[in-house]
Amino acid sequence: MGKRREGREATLQLLFHWDLNVQQALSGTELDLFWDFRPAIPAVRAFATKLLNGVIARQTTIDEKIRKYTANYELRRISAVDRNILRMAIYEMLYADDVPPIVAINEAIDIAKKFGTEESGKFVNGVLDRVKLDLNRPLRTASNPAD
Repeated sequence: MGKRREGREATLQLLFHWDLNVQQALSGTELDLFWDFRPAIPAVRAFATKLLNGVIARQTTIDEKIRKYTANYELRRISAVDRNILRMAIYEMLYADDVPPIVAINEAIDIAKKFGTEESGKFVNGVLDRVKLDLNRPLRTASNPAD
């Protein structure tokens, strides 16, 4: 598994915990305990932490996008796994210039298939396909490639 995939999966687990704990900020102790339970190399930890903090910082804007494209659902009716995969992918699509939006979508679909229900991949794909229509950047290339 690649470093970024591993980081995204760790971020999903952290977001799931954050989401189900009334979205209180994760303390340094909680993060340390998580990384003790799920060891990872520093690059994975750094990527996951950056992604986690980005999603949390922009949660309101990201959740508005989810609501816009899931008009028949209340945000809380979407499974916690799917909801947080969507948050993570939408964050990357909107704010992570080093990640091509298509990569964010494909990663989200694969993670949804692994951690979600039988229908999660299709659901996540459908929502993210709509979000990508709002983007004003190339879909297949990074705007600011990572080192």
